[in-house]
Amino acid sequence: MKAFVLAAGFGTRLRPFTEHIPKPLIPVLNVPSLFYAFALLKESGVREIVCNIHHHAAEIRKAADAFDFGELRITFSEETTILGTGGGLKKCETLLGDDDFLLVNSDIISDIDFPALVSRHRTAGVAGTLALYETPEAGAIGAVGVERGLVRDFRNMRLTGLVSSLIYTGTAVLSPAIFAHLKKGFSSIVDTGFTGLIDHGGLGAYLHGGSWMDIGTLESYCRANTAPGMLPELLAGRVHAAIGIMPRRIAADAEIDSGASVVCSSVGSGCTVGRGAAVENSVLLPGAVVETGETLSSAIRDRCSTVFLAC
Repeated sequence: MKAFVLAAGFGTRLRPFTEHIPKPLIPVLNVPSLFYAFALLKESGVREIVCNIHHHAAEIRKAADAFDFGELRITFSEETTILGTGGGLKKCETLLGDDDFLLVNSDIISDIDFPALVSRHRTAGVAGTLALYETPEAGAIGAVGVERGLVRDFRNMRLTGLVSSLIYTGTAVLSPAIFAHLKKGFSSIVDTGFTGLIDHGGLGAYLHGGSWMDIGTLESYCRANTAPGMLPELLAGRVHAAIGIMPRRIAADAEIDSGASVVCSSVGSGCTVGRGAAVENSVLLPGAVVETGETLSSAIRDRCSTVFLAC
């Protein structure tokens, strides 16, 4: 089974840092966030991935080309004009072929059991199956309306009145039937493809009982890198086994003075932390500098900017 990974977004919620680093390459524990999706898909047996890109596309290609993913084949679909989640998938119709495929959003990290999701999809005999996750924040994020095991609505946009504590995880198994409902221009997959499958062929629901996190906001990104026991840390061994790179809090080439203190933080490649400096609950992106005697707390910093947060 092939997979389609969505990675063409601008990363507006992660600005100003995505002005210098493509969102898919924003490091989580010093591993490009996109590589978590690649690793877990490879672990599940996927050997072909189609990945759409747009913003800083050349940098994403370069980063992937420089890395050895073994038998995993990655084909990039570059969008000269951004096409959205619906149009981006439609553009790749011929690349994905005539079989069911997995769809994964690159700005989430989860431990979704892909084989179990695929099995549920095939057993249900529907045109697509969405992986859903239960959270008390569903109302704010966007609740999915489910009825008799089928997805019927999103944010009550179809006026079904269905209320739940479930959200869409950004992960699905889809049949080629979805392409009949997608548009070639800019569009949302929810408004076109998912709605089309609800009315023609059915859209199944798979409840993910493990862990899931959105790393697309500054606050959630900071927590993913700094809070103890977060999902990226728990997945470290699996990522390493799949693609040979170990997520870690401190990059091997970071320079941290022996008189500095670094607590619950992630320090990226080429970073410098000076003598007497203190870094706590913070993320230092590649090349960031913390000056001698400086205290940095609950912040994200790159070479150009610092943003303070309640991480």
